[in-house]
Amino acid sequence: MKYLVLARASDDGATSQYRERQRPGSNSESGNNPVATALGTDLKSKRSRCICLRPPNRMNNVAAILLAAGRSRRMGAFKPLLPFGESTVIESCLDSLRSTGIEDIIVVVGHRADDVRKQLEDLDVKFAINPDPDSEMSASIARGVERVGPQAEAVLIALVDQPAVSGEVIRQLIDEWRRKHARIIQPEHNGRGGHPVIIDLAYRNELLTLDSKRGLRTLFDAHREEVRRVPVESPYVARDMDTWEDYQRLHQEVFGVSPAEI
Repeated sequence: MKYLVLARASDDGATSQYRERQRPGSNSESGNNPVATALGTDLKSKRSRCICLRPPNRMNNVAAILLAAGRSRRMGAFKPLLPFGESTVIESCLDSLRSTGIEDIIVVVGHRADDVRKQLEDLDVKFAINPDPDSEMSASIARGVERVGPQAEAVLIALVDQPAVSGEVIRQLIDEWRRKHARIIQPEHNGRGGHPVIIDLAYRNELLTLDSKRGLRTLFDAHREEVRRVPVESPYVARDMDTWEDYQRLHQEVFGVSPAEI
């Protein structure tokens, strides 16, 4: 088994340490190539993981839903399994969520669901299925909320196309939810709202029946007085990764190098 200590700059310029783990019996020449998996080739036995060295405090009153059901049409490659540093886009998102101590994490899958399950088979996450990958985000949110455990008082909804949102930013939002008792928390950067958002599960039924076209705006508009906008230093909360150019720019910013070419 090989361990490698990695460093990745966080949003505020600080450095977080991660450890890459390879399964016993794997080697550097074989195994799962994130570039290949993004194109739809077979997944291999090797899997890399980024694991926070400092164990977080456990948290069971906030659940997390990671939306990853879409087809990534504009990207031209399957977004969740694209390489991101020494990991993949979806694993980077999960690493940030897990670093906060959130225990109940639901990944909503649809397109290439089996490939995503295979990639994440060693991680302690739950899966929800959106059978229509072409549906609006509201459908994936509903499928995720259906899987949230009974202990949760609020749900954090994160997007798979925001792998650079750090655990520090997520913890800031959770701390704000706890301190202010606001029922809806949304980050903003330079006045622009973004994700992830935290929503009190007093609105569970509304999350299950969001307007398909307006999505979360339906909830936000209905409860505008309950929305708490939280300024954060990270620009990544308000940036989506929809196209190949978006992906290349983000990878260059975060890691200082371009991603492997496909």
